[in-house]
Amino acid sequence: KRAKSLRTNEKLIFSEDFNRFDLRTWTHEITASGGGNWEFEWYGNNRANNSFVENGTLFLQATLSEEFFNESPTTQNLVLQPGGTFPDQCTDGNDFGCRRQTAGANIINPIQSARVSTKNSFSFRYGRVEAKAKLPKGDWLWPAIWMLPRDSTYGLWPASGEIDILESRGNKASNGISGIETMQSTLHWGPKFSENQFHLTHVEKTLPAGEDFSQDFHVFGLYWNSTTLYTYLDDPSNKVLVVDLATPSWVRGDFEKEFGDPVNPWRHGTTAAPFDEEFYIILNLACGGTGGFFPEGMAGKPWNNLSPTAPSDFYNTKSSWYPTWTSPALVVDSIKVWALEETMFTNSNQRPSKVF
Repeated sequence: KRAKSLRTNEKLIFSEDFNRFDLRTWTHEITASGGGNWEFEWYGNNRANNSFVENGTLFLQATLSEEFFNESPTTQNLVLQPGGTFPDQCTDGNDFGCRRQTAGANIINPIQSARVSTKNSFSFRYGRVEAKAKLPKGDWLWPAIWMLPRDSTYGLWPASGEIDILESRGNKASNGISGIETMQSTLHWGPKFSENQFHLTHVEKTLPAGEDFSQDFHVFGLYWNSTTLYTYLDDPSNKVLVVDLATPSWVRGDFEKEFGDPVNPWRHGTTAAPFDEEFYIILNLACGGTGGFFPEGMAGKPWNNLSPTAPSDFYNTKSSWYPTWTSPALVVDSIKVWALEETMFTNSNQRPSKVF
């Protein structure tokens, strides 16, 4: 687990080898909110089953909620209230995230999983990130290595940006929809929710035939400076998503025609805005959801994204998807961040901030 700098003008500012699970660095999200996508998991701080370190690797593992409750999530009046007192209190109350209750066909989140981040310990602006990880195998699992802004300088999501270094589906590819053999990188940005122009900054890369991302560890990388942002797979020369940050987001999205300059949320930022602020690192394993990441047409999909009973539709077909969960964990070997030799800011409660 050696940290190797891409160039001599880089300096290692964050290194996590997961020799232990340092909860001063990693904060658990504790919520049933569904990540804005009405996902089927709830996130807790269960270090016995869902977030733990073994042999120098971090496991974020999805399990059945019935194993936690010792009864089916369809049991009438079963109440899910993630969190209690600090530091295990609920972290996100959006979309009934701090309380869910089974009533009729509406059930509590049937999957338990984990999401951790450096939001309270480390953030940075401009640099290079490398995460060495192996992805989960199992239908409807949704691993992610991504970043959010420390401060919503430009407004509510997606105005302040989102950087998705890696997302994937645990399914096999079907009907032209990619699966575990494919990684995705995406930037989310737009002046308001309905104008998210992520489709302009979204790329997928597929492994050679017969290979998938659950078989071995791969390096998922990000290079980010004031004029360029790109993700890469295994080596910086193997680029995935490439975005020219010298082109202002307002121009790239052609927002001028519809909104006019007065509502440009990035007008006081640099040309890289909203990707000119400090971001922090997030690791999570989600499951399902109705936001569209698992589109209609995927083979064997047991729910419709417009169904008001999607979680129960999913759970009631457990016999078809649960046997596919042969390795239902996002396994992370290491994460490293290098600062670039240009003006940048870092924020860390563990190490001195450095500007160079």
